[in-house]
Amino acid sequence: MKNISLLGVISLLVFSQLTLAQDAMKPGVVVTQVTEQDVTKVFSHVGRVVAIDKVDIRARVSGYLLKRHFIEGAEVKKGDLLFEIEADTYEITVRQRQADLASAKANLKKSKAALKRQQDLKKRGVASEADLDQAAASEAVDEASVLKAQALLAEAELSLSYTKIYSPIDGKISQTVYSTGNLVGVDSGALATVTNMNPVYVTMSVSEKILIEARKQGIGKKTSPVAPTLKLSDGSDYGPAGEFDYLDTQVSESTDTILARAVFPNDEGVLLPGEFVQVDVTPKEKKRSPVVPQSAVQKDQQGYFVLLVNPDNIVEVRRVELGAQKAGNWEVRAGLALGEKVIIEGLQKVRAGAAVNPVEG
Repeated sequence: MKNISLLGVISLLVFSQLTLAQDAMKPGVVVTQVTEQDVTKVFSHVGRVVAIDKVDIRARVSGYLLKRHFIEGAEVKKGDLLFEIEADTYEITVRQRQADLASAKANLKKSKAALKRQQDLKKRGVASEADLDQAAASEAVDEASVLKAQALLAEAELSLSYTKIYSPIDGKISQTVYSTGNLVGVDSGALATVTNMNPVYVTMSVSEKILIEARKQGIGKKTSPVAPTLKLSDGSDYGPAGEFDYLDTQVSESTDTILARAVFPNDEGVLLPGEFVQVDVTPKEKKRSPVVPQSAVQKDQQGYFVLLVNPDNIVEVRRVELGAQKAGNWEVRAGLALGEKVIIEGLQKVRAGAAVNPVEG
């Protein structure tokens, strides 16, 4: 009886040693569980800052530039006086037109009196029909002369008003092209430029493929508004979010892109017209999907696959459909379930059907 018990103990010890030896022969791999993560895709585009309002300040009459009333690069308000052109000639013209108008009115008054006399004489049978017609014609000519003199005076006053040039918008004014004393006129080009930089437009060309995908996630729909954000050229985030206000009506045949535009506040003047920025657009609704580390994913002629360890610690090959990459992980659209264990280290030591010693990584 003692011999039988001793034999059993020895057999158990031998079996245990064999099991340990077999386990030691199994390759060790590092595994991780399939987890869920926010995989909302951020659509990024290169955009360009464009001023909403930009006005070239031009002379509308000819003359010597008399005064400049602004500091170059400063903010100006709508209605601020910017330039004065020498006005002497235009003031003289106005006075001449005023005199011409007064003369025309005097002639009209005289012709009206003459017509009335002829009408009275005609009633008494003294004046002829021809005399009456001549008086009426003279009155009509003098009325036309008054209208012409009024128009010429208005034109002269308008030209005189153009000798003072005011800002048509709020904004920042550029360097002046002409210094005081220079002769300027309608053909002189811009004297300066006023640019309104708050708010600003940011325009971008969006590929047709990205536009379709973006629309699937609600971008561009009034019911699911999104707020685009910016990154500056140094990689830093620009604080205030913007708002889309325009999408072109057709896709460019030459580039397969469509023009989109957003409006951004620019209270601090950080964004400058002509500057390139990165426009990031995040869908309103967040998307969560299974993810695996990029180190777990392999590819062959048939596509992407992973090696996973089943509950019996046996390696299996699993074909997967991948989505976007984010933070070192692949989005898994199909092929894996949450909690399954994929191999992330030791892939070169195993094959499908092999038994392994998995260690959680």
